[in-house]
Amino acid sequence: MPIFILAIITMMLLADAWWWWRADRLLRPLPHGRWLRGVLAVFMIACIGGLGVVIASRFSLELRDAIGPAAIAGLFTWHFIVLPAVAIPSLLIVAANKLVSLAFPPTPDQPAKAQSDDKPGASAPDFYKPGASAPDFIAHNPSKSRSLSRRDLLGAALAAAPPLFTIGGTVRALDQLDEFRIRKLIIPVPGLPADLDRLTIAHVADIHVGVFTRGRTLDRIVEATNSLRADLVLQTGDLINHALSDLPAGIDITRRMQGQFGHFLCEGNHDLIEDRAEFERRALAAGLPLLINRSEEVKVRGTPVQILGLRWGWPAGVPRGEARQGGDDAVNASFGQLLQLRRDDAFPILLAHHPHAFDAAARAGIPLTLAGHTHGGQLHLSANVGFGPLMYRYWSGLYQQNASSLVVSNGVGNWFPLRINAPAEIVHITLRRA
Repeated sequence: MPIFILAIITMMLLADAWWWWRADRLLRPLPHGRWLRGVLAVFMIACIGGLGVVIASRFSLELRDAIGPAAIAGLFTWHFIVLPAVAIPSLLIVAANKLVSLAFPPTPDQPAKAQSDDKPGASAPDFYKPGASAPDFIAHNPSKSRSLSRRDLLGAALAAAPPLFTIGGTVRALDQLDEFRIRKLIIPVPGLPADLDRLTIAHVADIHVGVFTRGRTLDRIVEATNSLRADLVLQTGDLINHALSDLPAGIDITRRMQGQFGHFLCEGNHDLIEDRAEFERRALAAGLPLLINRSEEVKVRGTPVQILGLRWGWPAGVPRGEARQGGDDAVNASFGQLLQLRRDDAFPILLAHHPHAFDAAARAGIPLTLAGHTHGGQLHLSANVGFGPLMYRYWSGLYQQNASSLVVSNGVGNWFPLRINAPAEIVHITLRRA
């Protein structure tokens, strides 16, 4: 397992322990605090233990099949959304308090804090005498009252909100796992051959066959794609989520999707997580039209169309030094190798999992690039506020540079269960002469 994955898991476990300790302290003053702390303990043990089971399932097919999507959706919602949102501010507040106390320590002339009368060794108050009534005692000693302060109630709410939000987020995530839309785009293309006017493309990206995208959802994706009756069906990577055991289902649905003049796909990073060479070998052996820095030509109404499929990462056989497999340098290097296959007498379409390939494609004059990978940013407060613009130059929809166009699909499947303002989709593209 890569070191950075182990580091992330370790941070998650430490954050689990931190929040459990903090929430437990917040629940102690409540009248039923012991019972509530027990419920909290069950929740946290489930989160920590569930994380361990998910990690172990990477090495056991039987264990992976035994874990349902509901459990994994809950673990993802807690560890990737809720836990960072509560643990990080909590740590920052504690650190800030410590820094303030160090910067402004108490001065010697400040009166010492009075000893609480409920600590061991504290003497009874003078007003407490035999025969005095309990109300008189409480009136003079409010700390003995059972009424809760606003601070106690706020603490209880802060402890209860994260688990409740996790449950609510999990329910919503499960509801939307099989939801997707058909997004229609009409793209004007300068110099488009007359025979290709009104050429239609079903752009299918990021199916992620696996725990969150399977069964009836896969059938619906095939039905929706075929109902478009597109001239071309083009897939832009991440056919599977990560497990090669899901590849047979991915091969099956790819074979069932039909383009009138052709169907092609490129590879994505999730396809290669378990074993790059084995994924490519099995996909090609099954006859999938997988283009790995290769091209294929089809004729649409008599006009040649060249489909260029970009390899994920650095081109094979080329030293890459310290460049990241998914970084811009790798994308540009692979595109440089693929560009050598371009034909001047055919209309080219580039399939690239990573949308940043568009910059090199536009410089080379490729009129249309299709990409995925971003999931539309996955979690967005609004159309332009979220992970999409934070992580990518292009994250959803249509982008244009001079005479070149890029379409980035939000993807139709899910590696992460919850989407906010980034709906799953199949993109139906119609090309028109500019």
